[in-house]
Amino acid sequence: MTDATHFYEPTKGHGLPHDPLNAIIGPRPIGWVSTRGKDGSINLAPYSFFNAFNYKPPIIGFSSTSPKDSLRNVQETGEFVWNIVTRDLVGRMNDTSAPLPYGQDEFERAGLTKIESRLVNVPRVAESPVQFECKVADIHQLRSASGAPIQAWLVLGEVIGVHIAPHLLKDGIFDTFGAGIVLRAGGPTAYAAVTPETRFDLERPTA
Repeated sequence: MTDATHFYEPTKGHGLPHDPLNAIIGPRPIGWVSTRGKDGSINLAPYSFFNAFNYKPPIIGFSSTSPKDSLRNVQETGEFVWNIVTRDLVGRMNDTSAPLPYGQDEFERAGLTKIESRLVNVPRVAESPVQFECKVADIHQLRSASGAPIQAWLVLGEVIGVHIAPHLLKDGIFDTFGAGIVLRAGGPTAYAAVTPETRFDLERPTA
């Protein structure tokens, strides 16, 4: 059989107009992460390398592909908050991706409201309908297959407090498809929304 795939070795380049990795592994949840530095500086930034990794205790994580302000803050204080991004918040989420100088407040730039957390000393995004308060469990600098350290750090946090807007709980079940959750869909500008039209259901096999 002839292999008709487009094959490339990442170390040698992909030969395409845009790196396809982010588009293939997607859509991906957005890690809209708020942090506070040791000096009190507040930062709010979206991360497209973000996901959940464990149930009990609940562990979520984001990867910082350079030593950015969020990484500096979690290294200093060991706390962060994840704020869910919904369709009505995408413009302001995008505003918080601007490369501002350290100490300049992305909440203010994007016109967002800070609200105090209960268990960590980091503000939440009041406009976001779900927020996770987190304590850092591990910060791991990633390595290549050869063992060489690379400029990327995986931040893992234990979720110690969860805030959910009541209107998103339908008979006690979180309304994933009604929340308007926005995901990163690869390419330089692509996003996607979780909508009722995209839903289908599968039951796990019992044996």
